[in-house]
Amino acid sequence: MKKIIYPLAAFIIMSASAFTFLQSQDWKIADNYSVKFDGGDPSGEFSGLKGSIKFNEADLPGSKFDVTIDVASINTGNGMKNTHAKSDKWLDATKYPAIKFTSSSITKADAGYEAKGMLDLHGVQKEITVPFTFIGNVFSGNIEVNRLDYNVNTAEPAHGSAKFKVSIVVPVTK
Repeated sequence: MKKIIYPLAAFIIMSASAFTFLQSQDWKIADNYSVKFDGGDPSGEFSGLKGSIKFNEADLPGSKFDVTIDVASINTGNGMKNTHAKSDKWLDATKYPAIKFTSSSITKADAGYEAKGMLDLHGVQKEITVPFTFIGNVFSGNIEVNRLDYNVNTAEPAHGSAKFKVSIVVPVTK
């Protein structure tokens, strides 16, 4: 009887423990992250990134990004441009204090992964896809955002670049 019970018990324990390893890992955003944008003029970066990241390469369906950036944290390297960017003419940091991304799915891609989800910017929500890599506990990705798609300074569509390249590098810890 013992010959049957011990192997059966071992099989049940191994089977149950195999499923626990498939859960997504909660990650903490490290302080040395970078969210930079380049529209020619202006260019700069945001600080104030926070949120939750659940990610496991072996459990992509259980993985999720839910992050925000404080709009008032914009830094173009020029105080006057910062004030202008925060004004109601551009990002309107008072009315729309955060830029938010919430993923709906994360899938494997040729050069890493893709997170599909909603980008909420300036009161407009649009579905986007963010291609990214995850190497050495660092998420890295690049997207292009058209400010006119989010009603940012639509009164002056030809003012500066309408398209901004955004580079995101987020080191994480467990």
